[in-house]
Amino acid sequence: MSKTVEFFFDFGSTASYVAWTQLPRIAAAAGAQIVWRPILLGGVFKATGNASPIVVPAKGKWMMADMQRCAARFGIPFRMPPNFPINTLAMMRGAVGMQMRRPADFERYMTALFDAIFGRGLDMADPAVVAGVLVAAGFDMAEFEALASDPAVKQALMAATDEAVQRGMFGAPTMFVGDEMHFGQDRLDFVAEALRRG
Repeated sequence: MSKTVEFFFDFGSTASYVAWTQLPRIAAAAGAQIVWRPILLGGVFKATGNASPIVVPAKGKWMMADMQRCAARFGIPFRMPPNFPINTLAMMRGAVGMQMRRPADFERYMTALFDAIFGRGLDMADPAVVAGVLVAAGFDMAEFEALASDPAVKQALMAATDEAVQRGMFGAPTMFVGDEMHFGQDRLDFVAEALRRG
């Protein structure tokens, strides 16, 4: 396939979860390939002066209601986890590590984490819960911890985050079809249009 859509995401982003559930269908309809691009949203926020909507009380309240509407529209489960927002650093390093060292397992890893955080609303701020989710999905915790602490993996996550910022990213999810940037789960129709044109 020559057509691609790059999907820059962080597991801690509600909108990334919603978009993740829909993008495979959109890409398949267009005959396009998804390039999954894990980044660290906290790093993007720091570099751009942005912040999570949840830290603005009125915006956070609206966002929670809007995510429920989006989930209902798409027919997907959505539960807010406790202790939100959560620190996803180890999980995002794990994602990059899976892509680098175990690419065949990456999508299973991504599914396990997105489902746990927003599909089931588990407390993924608790390392024991994270371990339980990964072990149940067939992953070895010692291998996960080795990936998350690998200097090459850490550097790759930083590089991907820096690249995203340089390309104009300020929040997640951000999708690129060629040089055309689209932000948010509510812009998937524009992604579909860009892929059809491509």
